[in-house]
Amino acid sequence: MGISFWQIAIIAVIVVLLFGRGKISALMGDVAQGIKSFKKGMAEDDVASNDTKSSKTIDHDPAEPVKSEEAKDQSKAS
Repeated sequence: MGISFWQIAIIAVIVVLLFGRGKISALMGDVAQGIKSFKKGMAEDDVASNDTKSSKTIDHDPAEPVKSEEAKDQSKAS
């Protein structure tokens, strides 16, 4: 026993009567704008993370283990 077409139609008519057609279309426009903003933000994050990854440079010999800044300072002092 599922929801039939007539039950969905009656619920849709009640929603339109309660909220009005203009308010529903404005709400759908706001939802669409939110989705576009979200997609734009995700695209900007991808570009920013790709720029960060490509701008990193290696300042040590890859064969040597990486030392912390504190260890580097201690080795310079001795």
